[in-house]
Amino acid sequence: MTDRDDLHDEVLLRLEAKGRRFTSNHRLVIDVLADAGRPLTIPEILPRTPHVPQSSVYRTLTVLEEAGAVSRLTMGSNHAHFELSEQLGHHHHHLVCRACGSIVDIDLDPEIEQAVEAELSRSALAHGLRIDEHSIDAFGYCAHCS
Repeated sequence: MTDRDDLHDEVLLRLEAKGRRFTSNHRLVIDVLADAGRPLTIPEILPRTPHVPQSSVYRTLTVLEEAGAVSRLTMGSNHAHFELSEQLGHHHHHLVCRACGSIVDIDLDPEIEQAVEAELSRSALAHGLRIDEHSIDAFGYCAHCS
């Protein structure tokens, strides 16, 4: 979803479905995550939301996560990372540094993505599972930590 108005409209619908309002804090956090281009930790989000108390940022992220607008990634560091859910952004995977916990979004070549999806579907079917989404996270050490 590339248009900011469309993004806000979709978040509004998701929040309303959960009986919540779309507040200025929700809008600000959504915009911060949309502009970041990578998953962010709360310590990275806070300076980008200077007039919002830390406790409000935590509550806002929880509400947005419950509404399916934000995804929490809890791998590779002491802090959870947050990003727009794939339904609001685009399908991607992650490179995770084991040392510093940095997470980088990556896209696979479309042919490789199709092959991965086909193989996962085949394997899942053999085990009686219907896949509705998948993710691939690769772990190693970034250039800074190597």
